This record gives sequence, C-alpha cells and structure tokens, in this order.
Amino acid sequence: MSENDQITSIHQGKYLTFSLEQEEYGIAIVKVKEITQMLNVTPVPHTPNYVKGVVNLRGKVIPVMDLRVRFNMPEIEYTDRTCIIVVEIYADEELIQVGNVVDSVTEVLNVTEENIDETPTFGTKVDTEFILGLANIEGSVKILLDVDKVANINALQGVF
Repeated sequence: MSENDQITSIHQGKYLTFSLEQEEYGIAIVKVKEITQMLNVTPVPHTPNYVKGVVNLRGKVIPVMDLRVRFNMPEIEYTDRTCIIVVEIYADEELIQVGNVVDSVTEVLNVTEENIDETPTFGTKVDTEFILGLANIEGSVKILLDVDKVANINALQGVF
C-alpha cells in the first residue's frame, strides 16, 4: 500500500459539507458535535480577528471563529442560512468544543477512497496545512479540512 493509499483510506468516511463563498468544504462527521443557528457572540478582547468571541451553548461557553476570516475571505453580513458548526478537537490533550461560522451547511456525504485526491502543491505561497485532501464527487470538488489544525489552541489564543 502506497503512502497516498494510506492517506486516502484514513480520510474516507462521512463528511458534513458546507459552503464559504462559492467553495464547498467538508469536516469529518465524527468531529461534529452539533449545528446551530447563529447565536449572539460576545467579543473577547485581544484575540485574532477571525475569533469572533464566545457563545453560551446550553450552559457551556465555547469560542467561535469565522471560517471566512480564518481563510482570508472577505467578511459578509450573516444571513438566515449562516450557522455555527460546533466541533470537538483535542487541545493540549484536552477535548474542547469550538464553533465555526459558515455561510451554510450543505449535506452529509460519504467519501470513499476513490473520491479522494491528494492535496496539490501550490508552491510556497499557499498554506495547505488545513487541507486533508480533495474529494471529487460527481464532478464537484469538496475541500476536506483537518478541523484540528483549523481550530487549534494557538488559533484561539487569548480565548481561554
């Protein structure tokens, strides 16, 4: 089994897909705790611009980041389709929840080995560390994200 085959077999499974601008992204469904409508976000001073603040979700305070801003896309007004995908990640060996604001949730897809392509190299100017691979499904490409790297503890500095 080649290294690429090992990578694609590790990343196969069910993914929650969502949109940012005209692009489609996917997060492994096992990382998703819940999806909620936009909530009132309380800003936290001295955090990166993509960290919008914290929300109280059923008595638990969780940090929220805007994935558009995290990926250097222009900010937009939130709509009735804007939502927060709450994921669980490991940070310093502790399981934490982080909210991710997205334009809209699309669907749950089953991604197989045959659908996954390696992350292309774009040269040194493009940071692809967040990308697990690309899922090519029915002529449409979904960017599979490594949510642990997108929402790592360093990205949330100052929130905890």
